[in-house]
Amino acid sequence: MSKLDTSNIEVISSTLEYPEGPIYCSDGSIILVEIKGQKLSKVAPNGDVSTLAILDGGPNGAAVGPDSCIYVCNDGGFDWMEIPGVNKDKVILVGGNQPEGDKYTGGSLQKVDVSTGEVTTLFTECAIRGYKSPLGEDLPDWNPPFKLTGPDDLVFDSEGGLWFTDFGKTRERDRDITAIYYVSPDQKTITQKAYPLNSPNGIALSPDGTRLYFALTYERKVMYYELSGAGEIKKNPYAMDGAYLLTADLPGQSILDSLAVDVEGNVYLATMLPEGNTPVVNGGISIISPEGKVEYVEIELPDGSKAPLPSNICFGGDDMKTAYITCGGAGYLIKMPSSIAGLKLEHNGSNFDCPSKSASG
Repeated sequence: MSKLDTSNIEVISSTLEYPEGPIYCSDGSIILVEIKGQKLSKVAPNGDVSTLAILDGGPNGAAVGPDSCIYVCNDGGFDWMEIPGVNKDKVILVGGNQPEGDKYTGGSLQKVDVSTGEVTTLFTECAIRGYKSPLGEDLPDWNPPFKLTGPDDLVFDSEGGLWFTDFGKTRERDRDITAIYYVSPDQKTITQKAYPLNSPNGIALSPDGTRLYFALTYERKVMYYELSGAGEIKKNPYAMDGAYLLTADLPGQSILDSLAVDVEGNVYLATMLPEGNTPVVNGGISIISPEGKVEYVEIELPDGSKAPLPSNICFGGDDMKTAYITCGGAGYLIKMPSSIAGLKLEHNGSNFDCPSKSASG
């Protein structure tokens, strides 16, 4: 029996502009970002969508912080490709290269006060390197500081510190090599904790907080670091990058996006394009045990429309046994029952009370 019941999929909204970063609220609504729409939105249980904040660039991931603000990874924007003919009267949106000129705002970590819609940019670069060379040597700070180019996903720990990935940007002839960062609980310090990485995307903590999971989108791997404390990576002594491989046994030619964790420590990974670069097949959720065993669940929408680009997942409901999934390229927010409760996130869980009023633009 699958951990997700795809026979009971409900479409909450089908009009979103590349939704990502879902957050479950106490009233049953979902806060999420719309990457192409450049905004933070609230989707009510009946599907009504309201705007909480305007976010220029490309809001890509979202999480509730200890101050009840929403923290957003902003990737700076994409050139968007529209693929027609996959679903009736709809196009599939695909994020492409870094846009030229001022259409690219640069990468940043932002904070949104959802009661007012006020947006604060916290970081756009990082100077501190919080790791040693492969030979164990101390490394100098980056000078000039290392620019954030495409922040993607984030997770808070129990101390109020924040881990986030930078996916980077692709241009016509090159692509960024990027990193995983940690922001101190007082938000005064940002440290580059793992570098170099190729397209790090979704990120999450295990239930006991001792593993930091992350997906490498184009390498088709889910990796993890062991943690010895808040913001402290305990390196794998037998790997040059200090990481452990959870699995690379994923369906087809999968492209990996964001992820979540349940109370038993299973990782739920949004898995795109399992049959290669074709949007005429569904994506799904790869459910990976703490030991690396994989179960793949295809997302089959009730009306037969294709969902080739699932982008993220969160859990909610009184018992945390409802999975909410954003299908980015197809513009859907859907939900379905889960047999295992999702992990209640730090500072969020199911007790976050989202304001009902929309922010002005």
